Amino acid sequence: MNKQVLDEITNQDYAKIQSNVESFLRESIAKAGASGLVFGLSGGIDSAVVAHICAKSFKEKSLALLMPDSRVSPKEETEDALQIVDKLGLDYKIIDISLIHSQFANIVEPEEKSLGNLRARIRATLLYYHANLKNYLVIGSSDKSEQLIGYFTKFGDGSADVLPIASLYKTQIRLLAKHLGVKESIIQKKSSPHLWKGHIAEDEIGASYEEIDSILYCMTDKNMSLDDIQRTTQIDSDKIEKIHQLYKKSEHKRIMPSRL
Repeated sequence: MNKQVLDEITNQDYAKIQSNVESFLRESIAKAGASGLVFGLSGGIDSAVVAHICAKSFKEKSLALLMPDSRVSPKEETEDALQIVDKLGLDYKIIDISLIHSQFANIVEPEEKSLGNLRARIRATLLYYHANLKNYLVIGSSDKSEQLIGYFTKFGDGSADVLPIASLYKTQIRLLAKHLGVKESIIQKKSSPHLWKGHIAEDEIGASYEEIDSILYCMTDKNMSLDDIQRTTQIDSDKIEKIHQLYKKSEHKRIMPSRL
């Protein structure tokens, strides 16, 4: 693949990006008349970036919810999340959702993907419960890569009042994380929503984030045709077509419900 495209994506002023995100969150709190911010912290890179930004500018007004399902969430992931809140001094609550999920699973038709998405929707419910309780805004941690291909659960991890990092591709998030001082092992970790055991994002999608971001950047930022994307990125045409289809088919996830 053509590394020049990736360099164009990642060559950014990350101090300025951090400042813009902080300003956006400050304005969002003021506009909503909210008292603070609540977010889910998984131990992955996106939520780690949100945690570091909140700790820097909103520490006394932030709550992190750690919501593993102990049956499927890797122990190391929860340990990373705990290390983050300890290092940053953030207020947090840890809630194992396994019992809640089991209660649902006992009364619905079993299917792995649907039950996986149910985990994300349980987490969203808990976030909004605590937002309601404390007059907080729910911060989503979806990035631009996942938003554009619909790699999130509708009304699950896609539910939020504000999406402060949704304008940043995953490869940009990695460099913002480095700028913020996120632990290197978290930056290098394979991304996963942990909706089932062994769930790895790039394996499920069938492309690396370097490839995904290069394709999406050419498709949405540069408005290139699929043939031009292939010539520019030098990425296999099958992968380009797959990302294009994911982008088209997930449009309903990025817009408000249709109204008559």
